[in-house]
Amino acid sequence: MSRPVVSVVPDELYNVIAGAASQDPAQVSACAARLKQMLDMHSTFDCLNAIATQRNVPLVIRQQSIIQFKNYGLTHWKAKRLISDEQRVNIRARSLSLLEESDDVIADCNKQIIARIARYDFPGSWFVSVDHLCGTDLITILLSSIDEALKSFVGSGGNDPRATLVLRRSFEVLNAILKEFASIRMPNGVNVMKKLVENLHPTLQGYYSTLSNNFATLIDPSSISSHPTADAIFLAHLAYKCMSKMAVWTWNRLGLNSCKELRPWVEDFFESSAVQLKTLSELRINIFLALGPSQNQRPSDQIAARSLDYLTRHTRQFGKLFRRMQQLYCSKFVALNKCSDLVLYYWSKVVQATNGPSEIIADSQWAVFPVRFIVQAMVIFKESLGQWSLTKQGPDGSATFSKEFVEEAVKLLVTRFIPLNPKDLDSWLADPEEWVNIEDKENEQWEYELRPCGERVLMALANQYEGYVVPLLQATFNQIIGTSTVDLDSIVQKEALYCAIGRCAIRLRNVIPFQQWVAQNLAAEARDSNPNFPIIKRRIAWVLGKWVSDECAPPNEDIWNILIHLLRDRGPGTDPVVRFTAAGALRECVDCLQFDEDVFAPHLPAAISQLMDLSAEADTSEAKTRVTESLNVVIERMGQRTTITKLAELNPIVVPVLQEASQMSRAQLDEAGLKLWKTVLQNAATLESISSPVAIALLSENLDLLGSVTAVVHSYFVLDAVTVLQAYGMPLLSAFTRAIGQAVQTNQKDMVLALQLLVQLAPAQLWAEPMHASGLFAVLMKTILDDDAITTLLTEHVCLFARMALNDAVVLSQLVSAAAPTVNKLESELWNELLNQWWRRFDNMSEPRYRKLTAMGIACLVATGRAEVLERLTGEIFNLWLDVFGEMKEALVEISGEESQSTLSPLVTFWRDNGSVLPGSLDHLEGTPEYERWREIYGHDPVETEKLTTFVAQRLQRAHEIYGPTLEERYLRDADPGVLKQLNEELIS
Repeated sequence: MSRPVVSVVPDELYNVIAGAASQDPAQVSACAARLKQMLDMHSTFDCLNAIATQRNVPLVIRQQSIIQFKNYGLTHWKAKRLISDEQRVNIRARSLSLLEESDDVIADCNKQIIARIARYDFPGSWFVSVDHLCGTDLITILLSSIDEALKSFVGSGGNDPRATLVLRRSFEVLNAILKEFASIRMPNGVNVMKKLVENLHPTLQGYYSTLSNNFATLIDPSSISSHPTADAIFLAHLAYKCMSKMAVWTWNRLGLNSCKELRPWVEDFFESSAVQLKTLSELRINIFLALGPSQNQRPSDQIAARSLDYLTRHTRQFGKLFRRMQQLYCSKFVALNKCSDLVLYYWSKVVQATNGPSEIIADSQWAVFPVRFIVQAMVIFKESLGQWSLTKQGPDGSATFSKEFVEEAVKLLVTRFIPLNPKDLDSWLADPEEWVNIEDKENEQWEYELRPCGERVLMALANQYEGYVVPLLQATFNQIIGTSTVDLDSIVQKEALYCAIGRCAIRLRNVIPFQQWVAQNLAAEARDSNPNFPIIKRRIAWVLGKWVSDECAPPNEDIWNILIHLLRDRGPGTDPVVRFTAAGALRECVDCLQFDEDVFAPHLPAAISQLMDLSAEADTSEAKTRVTESLNVVIERMGQRTTITKLAELNPIVVPVLQEASQMSRAQLDEAGLKLWKTVLQNAATLESISSPVAIALLSENLDLLGSVTAVVHSYFVLDAVTVLQAYGMPLLSAFTRAIGQAVQTNQKDMVLALQLLVQLAPAQLWAEPMHASGLFAVLMKTILDDDAITTLLTEHVCLFARMALNDAVVLSQLVSAAAPTVNKLESELWNELLNQWWRRFDNMSEPRYRKLTAMGIACLVATGRAEVLERLTGEIFNLWLDVFGEMKEALVEISGEESQSTLSPLVTFWRDNGSVLPGSLDHLEGTPEYERWREIYGHDPVETEKLTTFVAQRLQRAHEIYGPTLEERYLRDADPGVLKQLNEELIS
């Protein structure tokens, strides 16, 4: 039955919005709660839109109204229960009335509203019935507004504020609409976007031409401070963004072999954009050079600042277009007319920037050459290099770069872009750990920062012009390698060369005598006490890791000696950056295909010890995590060679790392730290000195890594469940209660598996009381009675209750009795629902071990003599047992009929014949103490060691002892004689 429709009271809604926008916290809270209710009423969104468009209403109320409409009204736009067809027409009309809105918050929300509604309604339903709009469609209205405003803007020489505002809002709305339709992948949306491009591109190009015609005169020191100049640049920028969006969409469709009729326009648009970029770029460079001493600083004249800011953004927008087209189809991009000139122009600007004073390149909108522009130019150049290699020889099949061009480019990169600059060195000294953290992210940042980008351009040149680049780098290497470096400049330059050698390792491995270089030069430099040598030492560690990880050299004794020394050294000429980099390099050298355990074995104690010390020195969780990852790799690769004693020593390091990360931020706690912690537990001999409280705290607090934390707790149980319960029983099970109550069902399953192990390994006297007092048992009961829970979770719950019964059925009975008031059910009702679930989930079990456990658990309940259990004896329980007996018999018959010898006992583990009691999921633990502990656990598990028929017969005998002859009279009287006969035969077999 549909919900009744309640219409909103406009005055009440207005007052609620006003209260929500007030400064009184109590009023805000009350109004927010009421507003949430009103959002489900008819006409609410129509009223919100009406409030937002009334300019006589206080601004904060208008803003709050349109924000609420944007956030909630759009998701319910098609809901007729909330918005009628007439109201939709009114909302569309009101939204277009805000094209003259002066408030940016309202205008920004409104453009998103129009765009999203257009996606829903255009072109079929977007018609308005407002007189002055004459019933025309959305795009026609926007273009009419632009035409009228542009005419006024040009006619007034750019001095009509209203025209400027309408143009701005109209272009922003049009851009939002194009963005919305460009994201649609369904055929109808693609067809609409195609029609938009076909109809709009000539009109928009006309607008852009009108606005940009006078740029040559407007972008001049004498006129840059005028409002018309700033507005013209900004409006032209908005118009060009619309065209860029259409061009990128069309370019992508052309690559998918559609919209072929639009190819000429896209190619012409690219060509005209390439020409316009050069014009704009030169105008921009000249005017910034003309500004002189104030460069890199925002001009004090606010209007001039606006003009220059818009000009910088507009110039960069061209680069965004080119880069996106290049990313989509690089080979087709390079083949476009004038693309070669464009790429070479971009590179010429890179050369021009480096040939000028250093201050003309800066990460500022106001620099002559902003970093973002130079990086954009370098990226476009780099990605096009593959089309101008010596093999492809350019898009026309004949062009290629000369040897001189390539050599000059390499020299420029190695001497100007790759070296560390003063800002880099200042950041290094100010916060070494943070500097390393940022450097480690260079793979993510290369398209945005100069130095990483320069390194990638060098790599691309080496790949495409190996015959030119390799001899040059080899000659430079031979020239510099034997020279002494004492002053800072020569050290920085040598560091840049080492970087180039690392980046081009694959191309240089046959010409650089790497082993000789390591033994004769790097080993000595790694021990130099020059106070500036951390720069070189850090790069030495990086180069070693790079050459080894790229499989250009095997990690030998010299490399291990250098890395261990760099980790250990705390004297002059080193610092934390060197040590953290060495830790990362050690990880790369250990985690490589050419790694030799025997060669590394003598260095293992020092490696673990130094990594532990470095972790203790680290101030940030990110740095600690990096060291932890290195420790993990060392331990994993060395396997049994990693001594238990050494692993036990890790605990004082691991636990504080995790504790600090947990206290600082959940997001900072890393999987690597938990993985190392688990490794420590797997290799520990005893629980002594291995802290549990941190794990307990993490279990209840860190939901982001709950699966990994549960695995750590699981290893604690395997190590010594009894001691853990004796020391931390109540806080541990309280943590489980909180975690299960908040976790997703997948993590709940993992926790139930851990509880199964705990119940199996510890006597009931240790876990029963805290399980009840913490409320955990009641939570488990509620879950197992919830049929909406996922089947696998319910199945694991049944196995947990079976484990409890197998451990102590009387205690389980007491827990059920105590939980009845909490779950608001009678005890008998609770038992019946539990047994119903027990039977249903048995049918979901396919794993024989689970089915045997369930059969044994129900046998233990039968032995208690509970009436609710015995009432099901002749039906569900007998059937359950006979099912498992039959499965066992089939397995035994199949095995006994094989001629080959079986390693499987006919008494136990009847479902497995692979020579191992342990499941394959534990194979990765082989060789660790935990593996042996698991072997012990399985060796004492009744499910593995006791024959089911004997076990069931004994429990039935106990029930007979409780009831005597009454048992048969009361509970077996209605049993099927055939079933009883079959059961008896099984029990005595």
